[in-house]
Amino acid sequence: MKNTVLTFKKAKEEGTKITMLTCYDYSTAKLIDEAGINSILVGDSLGNVMLGYEDTVSVTMEDMIHHGAAVARGAKNAMVVIDMPFMSYQTSVYDAVVNAGRLMKEGRANAVKLEGGVDVAPQIKAIVAAGIPVVAHIGLTPQSINAFGGHRVQGKTEAAAKKLLEDAKAVEEAGAFCVVIEGVPAALAKIVTERVSIPTIGIGAGPDCDGQVLVYQDMLGMYSDFTPKFVKKFANTGEVMKAAFAQYAKEVNEGTFPSAEHCYTIDNDVIEKLY
Repeated sequence: MKNTVLTFKKAKEEGTKITMLTCYDYSTAKLIDEAGINSILVGDSLGNVMLGYEDTVSVTMEDMIHHGAAVARGAKNAMVVIDMPFMSYQTSVYDAVVNAGRLMKEGRANAVKLEGGVDVAPQIKAIVAAGIPVVAHIGLTPQSINAFGGHRVQGKTEAAAKKLLEDAKAVEEAGAFCVVIEGVPAALAKIVTERVSIPTIGIGAGPDCDGQVLVYQDMLGMYSDFTPKFVKKFANTGEVMKAAFAQYAKEVNEGTFPSAEHCYTIDNDVIEKLY
């Protein structure tokens, strides 16, 4: 069955954990979907893992639409959430609604995600009023990495912790059906989870959130430029891929690939007439 906003609401009410992974292409989306993951996030992390940028700031609406539509074609049951990229919603409420609409129409999203708390509550409210489900994102928000001065854990002081709680309540009241909490102490994320009625999805926020999300290249050991503390590698797929690539090169160079089993045949009489 297709996962929807109601699926997330029911999971929160029943204490069932929600699973989410990032994805940026059709083939991987099919695999994630078939594994039974509840939701696929087409994250602007594609700037790092797919396009080779140092951060997510350079990612465009066109990037998100292109990759989002590919994922949507492969996901039959998982809810597809597409990130709103940097400056696609911060400039005005009008821009936020227009760009969210593009992600739904052109990217075939089931919901959109945007970063921020109190400051973006008006945008969330307007997008939701337009009939578009919204996932909020608080704590360490990668689009603000330059303002933070790097990838730093958020909410560690009393003032910062209270601000995180304010942000969580603000996005809930604005109409977000779910909120991602990134890079905050586990104990703080637990309090946030207890105080909001919408599901919390943690990434570097401990085990007490209502669900978890990871970048799939991180959890498969496919991205080595930077590995956050919160990442667990569930497989060393990167090493398997490198070994397969190397074996392919070896067999091509040795002339053992392709072998007879990988070749098409033709009637000898036809070949003889060509000489």
